Amino acid sequence: MVEIQQSPDAIAVNVHFSRADTTILENDSLQISQETQETKELEEDALPVHVTDRIFFIDLANKQQTTIPLQIFELEDLEELHLEKNLIENIPGDIHRLKKVKVLYLNKNYIHNVCEELGELKYLQSLDLSSNPLSYSSLHIISKLQALRQLRLYDVNLDEFPVEICKCLHHVELLGLSGNNLRYLPKEVVNLRQLKEIYLQKNRFESFPLELCHLLNLEILDLEQNRVSFVPEEIVSLTNLVKLFLAFNNLLSVPDTLHHCRRLTVLDLSNNLLRRLPPSFKQLTEMNELGLSGNNLEKFPRQICHWMSLCLIYLKNTGLQMLPSSFTRLTCIKILDLSENFFDEFPKEICAMENLEILSLDDNQIREIPPEVTGLSNLKCLGLTGNRFSVFPEEVFLLQSLEKLYLGQDKGIKFMTLPRDISKLQNLKELYLENNCLEYLPPSIGLLSNLEIVDCHNNLLKELPDSICQVQGLQRLLVQNNQLFQLPENLDNLQKLQLVLLDGNPMTDPPVEVCSQGNLAIWEYLREKRHQKAKATKIQAWWRGQMVQKGLGIFAELQKLLKKGKKDKKGKEKGKEKPGKGAKGKK
Repeated sequence: MVEIQQSPDAIAVNVHFSRADTTILENDSLQISQETQETKELEEDALPVHVTDRIFFIDLANKQQTTIPLQIFELEDLEELHLEKNLIENIPGDIHRLKKVKVLYLNKNYIHNVCEELGELKYLQSLDLSSNPLSYSSLHIISKLQALRQLRLYDVNLDEFPVEICKCLHHVELLGLSGNNLRYLPKEVVNLRQLKEIYLQKNRFESFPLELCHLLNLEILDLEQNRVSFVPEEIVSLTNLVKLFLAFNNLLSVPDTLHHCRRLTVLDLSNNLLRRLPPSFKQLTEMNELGLSGNNLEKFPRQICHWMSLCLIYLKNTGLQMLPSSFTRLTCIKILDLSENFFDEFPKEICAMENLEILSLDDNQIREIPPEVTGLSNLKCLGLTGNRFSVFPEEVFLLQSLEKLYLGQDKGIKFMTLPRDISKLQNLKELYLENNCLEYLPPSIGLLSNLEIVDCHNNLLKELPDSICQVQGLQRLLVQNNQLFQLPENLDNLQKLQLVLLDGNPMTDPPVEVCSQGNLAIWEYLREKRHQKAKATKIQAWWRGQMVQKGLGIFAELQKLLKKGKKDKKGKEKGKEKPGKGAKGKK
């Protein structure tokens, strides 16, 4: 997956393709980070103190608003208004008074109808009505917004796109229609000649809309998660295309003519039925990101090795067993996902990639790591979960820049110990060692000053080292399903520790009923335990003092010895005095 997340036990790194639009699709695998929308926090009050104030921007998003406040309509200079994520059901007719408004966000409300007055906003350039139960019959009003450049209608249950909008809005550059029920686009969509971005993800297209091939300014085309079975050769006309998203469809092939789209930098073909790529694809030399995960490839597509600018490659679950030697040409790669394949050796072709930062080799059949891995001098995240190591691969300690290490062993031989040299990874922030047979963690783990997450669930841990209380940055400690019966008594001193999971342990100190109440209850128990221990120590010290002083119990013999020592001392002192007296008498 493009989040590089194969299974609950595998590496989980939020890595996405870059995408332009932000309002859609939050849980896709090969999910592309979309158009970044500025979020501006509201200072104490979003509305002006005086309606005569010149206000250009107001953010009332997620404020439980049931209506648009009337004061808003008195702001004649208002240009940008955010009202998303509220409880608004109607757009009032007074909306026409916002004559200068350019950006209007009303997504994620309960709006049914687009009022006629909205069509009078002649300067409106960006409108978002996504995730509203809109009536189709009122959408024609949008066609009156002649200045509109961006229109977002995600998740509004559209079965068809209004022809009037296609006929009238000739200046639209971004059209967001993902999450609807569209099976086709009206032929009039060719009138949107300025269109640069179109998002059609999660619809019901069974064929590639041929009309899109007439939109010559198109730069971003997203048809992910449909039922498209072929891409027409006419796509050759989209020479300005920069990003093409076709993941989760039924493609058996992609047309050779696509290589004429020389500006293409991002291509996502993941989770289709592809066996190979056209040989001509080697001419796509501007490629920066490629997704082929979930295709049963016959062999590694060597065309990729001609893309010298390639930075991100996703080849998860593609049936690969080895990489070609020419793979070493790709020196710019930063993210590489080779998980869920059939590598029985760590690919040495990777070892010289100095720019590589994230590497996922989860769920392969790798048995050892070569010492050449030290060449990965900038590697920050390494996923090796679910391989076939017979012993802990200590070569990972050569990766001094490593920040995240995934070594859960749901397959193969379980690790019995974690080497003390784990402390060499001084930059380590996250350590995942689930599904092993660890009985102890080495005390040296306390030297990992940057550690934030420790995940050792499903092991055989009998105790946690006291040194873990030195890791002041620790935020999450996941040790469920082990053999723990107590916690380090100073664990509550870790002020950043937010989550401790202890389910499935025979806990007695604190007891299970305390652990089940969460962190606060655990911290209170540990503090009270320390208090009682300190109190008991004082009482014990006082009592021993009394026993010694009075010579009671086991201290009786000690008291005799002390008394005898005092008598012997006095006797010696008297013996020293007698010769002195005799000398004085002779004189």
